[in-house]
Parts: sequence; structure tokens; C-alpha cells
Amino acid sequence: MKFRSLLTICCLYTIVAVGQTAIQVDLKNEKGPLKPIWAWFGYDEPNYTYMKDGKKLLSELAALSPVPVYVRAHNLMNTGDGAAALKWGSTNMYTEDANGNPVYNWRIVDSIFDTYISRKMKPLAQIGFMPEALSTHPTPYRHYWQPGHDYKEICTGWAYPPKDYNKWEELIYQWVKHCVARYGKAEVESWYWELWNEADGYYLMVDDKIPTYCKMYDYASAGVRRALPTARIGGPHATGGAGEFMRRFIIHCLKEKNAATGQIGAPLDFLAFHAKGAPVFTENKVRMGMNNQLKDVNRHLKIISSFPELKNIPIIIGESDPEGCAACGMKTDPQNAYRNGTMYASYTAASIARIMELNDSYGTNIIGAVNWSFEFENQPWFYGFRELATNGVDKPVLNVFRMMGMMSGNRLVIGGDLAYDAQAIMANGVRGEKTDVNALAAASSKAVSVLLWNYHDDDITTGEVIVTLSLANIPATKAVLHHYRIDQEHSNAYEVWKKMGSPAAPTPAQYTTLEKAGQLAELGMPQRIKIGAGAYKMKITLPRQAVSLIKITYE
Repeated sequence: MKFRSLLTICCLYTIVAVGQTAIQVDLKNEKGPLKPIWAWFGYDEPNYTYMKDGKKLLSELAALSPVPVYVRAHNLMNTGDGAAALKWGSTNMYTEDANGNPVYNWRIVDSIFDTYISRKMKPLAQIGFMPEALSTHPTPYRHYWQPGHDYKEICTGWAYPPKDYNKWEELIYQWVKHCVARYGKAEVESWYWELWNEADGYYLMVDDKIPTYCKMYDYASAGVRRALPTARIGGPHATGGAGEFMRRFIIHCLKEKNAATGQIGAPLDFLAFHAKGAPVFTENKVRMGMNNQLKDVNRHLKIISSFPELKNIPIIIGESDPEGCAACGMKTDPQNAYRNGTMYASYTAASIARIMELNDSYGTNIIGAVNWSFEFENQPWFYGFRELATNGVDKPVLNVFRMMGMMSGNRLVIGGDLAYDAQAIMANGVRGEKTDVNALAAASSKAVSVLLWNYHDDDITTGEVIVTLSLANIPATKAVLHHYRIDQEHSNAYEVWKKMGSPAAPTPAQYTTLEKAGQLAELGMPQRIKIGAGAYKMKITLPRQAVSLIKITYE
């Protein structure tokens, strides 16, 4: 019996533990500029922006990219005292006096935007949601939703259209005008102004959603452009499944009568939609659903590319995530248990590369994929929120963005023994015997960078793949090689926290250790390497759900 058990274990180890994959990168085989679509982030709770851990995280996000990082936040126009809560926030920018006259107050929204601008970040400035005094259904106004409750509880007075469209347009005009006065015309010209969020879903409480949204957009865009004729305005930030909503919105902007101006059409400087995965908890583990996220992207790109008038229009995936609710922790939603460890990191690397692949296939112009993750102030450690940091300590996923921020130049074609691409994942997910071992590569005049991942939809970390990475046409003979890694032992504060005994209140010394563990770690020391005839080959042992960045800088 003991022999049979040992044999079973050995055979199982042979199946899951070691695989082999070859990946080739030719520096002369380029695909065009590597667009930093990852340098975009968002969150529901705008009042976290200027709180202690919020400011710390924003500083880290600003530092990870050589290009400006764009930030999108909900609830910027809500009425309230500025108190932060899950899926809620307020700035009190608009109230009315006893005679119904507007009262504008920019103090809180300024403190939010000031936090961005001081870090050289850019707002993806959301026009939403409805101030209490303008709501057609103001009572009850604020929600008090908690994880585990019915999501529809969030649909209170803020989610309704304006009762007075002229006051709505004037509010937007005054806000943009104020921003120009405060930050300067050139600065505000570099922002993107957007209307609302997921109007096809819970966020706009009317029956006739498309015509109501289009009317709101007409008045909102009129207010923005009246204050700054060169401002960039767009929408509709539809959910991933809302293809018809996107199509009708485009037709309205191109061909239909504008409710605010009476003319045909509305300004349209970019298009935005959302794309979400669909994880489940099955067989006592999380199983991700990247196929659903990629299908959302594919659906909207197909629609947008069908309009020749919109060739090359900038496209923003306004929320691009493994699932939908950032504030739903793993205790109430066990399918979200992937968020603390390396699976969120490997998923992010693999999905961003496939979004780029779909963008290539349609010839469209995705400029941003907003990772809807931030942080939650004063919450339990590693509670399982979809966040980049917990209590000021970075999670493994944040290090993927640090890796991508170190890449620049032109994107390169990836060849080799590759089991999956975007089409295969949309059809069947990453559910087969093989894991998804693939790469994203870019080369500049000074360096070549290769991001590697070993991903599978099933949340299992045992097993590894030996990757033979071959590089050709390197324009140097000597270089320095850096190897950065996210796995169970590197760039992983979560594993360190668990080894501490999962303390609910880490000591100052433990906090320092966790803070260091959350940073991007290098695997070994930098190496000086020789490159013969423009070629270099190396073997990399890549654990399951791990991510590596190989960066070779020319001497």
C-alpha cells in the first residue's frame, strides 16, 4: 500500500511539475510601438485619493511608468460630506439655495485632482454621478451597501438623470471652466472627460436607457466644449455585454439630432467600454474566466471597427478586470480568492497581451486598459478586495505593472511552442493540460525586455515549466541582464504575511518586512553577458502562476 501511494505521488508529480517550452524573439520582427495601455487605473471611492494609503499608492503608480498615468474615479459629483465608504464617495460640488439657485463648491474635488496633478498623473475625469438637487429621484440619495448584500442596493438617487438639463450643462461648464483656471488650459487639454458609467446596467435608473444617456451626453459635451473647445470628451463606458448600446451611441454621435444644440451629431474624441472576466469557485478552488473578458473586448472592437468614420479613434477599456466587484471580498465571494496571490499577477500579464493581440487583429487604437483596482482604507489585511495594496503594503499584482513600466520601444513578434492565443482562450479558456506560457516583448535602441508568464485558469501554484528563451538580432556584443520575478518567494508580501501567522495588526518591524516584500524583486544578481552574432539563449524555470521580466540593457 505504501508503495502504491508513493508511485501515485511520483506519477502525479511527473504530470504537473515539469514542462518544456521554447520561445523565440527576433528584434527585427517588430509589430509597432508598445503602447503603455497598462498605465491606467481606477476605483469607486474617490475620497480614498487623499487619504494616507491612497496618496502612498498613487505615488507608487506614478513612479512605475515613464509616461503619465491616467486615473479614473466614480462618484466625483455626488452630494455628501466627503466621507469614504465601499462603492461610495462624494464631493458636494453642487447644491442649491432655498430659491433653487446653484451653489458650487470645488474644495473636495480639487483635493482629489490636486493629488493627481502633483504626481504628474492625469484624470480620466468622470462626469458623474447626479447631485441630489438635480436628481429626478433624490430620495433615498445615498446607499449603504455592504459586501454580501444585493448589488442593486447601490441604485439610489445618484443613479438618476437630471431633472433640469440646462442646470446639468451649466454645472459641467462651471466645473471644466474651474479646472482650466486652476490647472491651466494645456493641462486640462491632456485629460479625457467622460460621461457616466455603465448606463446600460445599474448606474442609470431609467427604462429608456439609450435615449436618456444620449441626451445626457449631448448636454454634458456641450458644457465641456463651451468651457474648453479643445477638451476631449467621450463615452459611453458600457458594460462588456452591451454591444447594442455601443452601436446606438456611435450612431447618435455621428448621425442623430443633438438635444442640446439642435444640430446633427455630438463631439466624440474617444470610445470606452468595459471588459470583465468570470471566475467561479469549483472543486474547492478558484477557476478564472479570462475567455469572458476577451469576448467583451472582441465584441466591442468588432462594433467600433465597423464604422469607417471612426478609423483610429482612441479606445479606452474603462474597466479591464478578472471580474466585476472590487469591493466584494473573498469571504462573501469565494471566487475572488485569487486576488491576494500570484494568480492575479499572471492573469494580468496574460490578459493585457491578449488585448493587444485583439487590437492588432481589428486594426483599432486601444490607448488604455483601466485596471479597476486601488486600495481600501482601514480594512482587514489581505481581506480579498480587488486592490493593488493592502494597508500600504503592495500585493503581487502591482509588480506586474512595475515590470511593464520598465518596457519600452517597439513590440516584437513572439514565436515558439505556444499553446494559447486570444482566439484559443476565447473559445475554451486556459483549461487544458498545458498552462499558458507566453511572452510580451519590446526593444528600444538601448534594451530589449521580455515579459514571461506561466498562467492557468485553475488556481494551482504547483508545477513549473522550463522556458528556453532565444533572442536574435540583438544590436550589441555586451550587455547586462536583469531578471525580475513574481512567484511564491519573490515580490509577494502575501506569502510573507502568511508565514508571519497572518497577523491582524502587524508590528512596526513586521510592517517594514511586509513593505519590502511587496516591492519588485530581482532573481539573483545582475549578470554581464556576451552576445554572439546578435544571439542570446537562456533557460528559465518558471513556476505556475509566476511572472518574469528579462531585461537586457546594452553596454
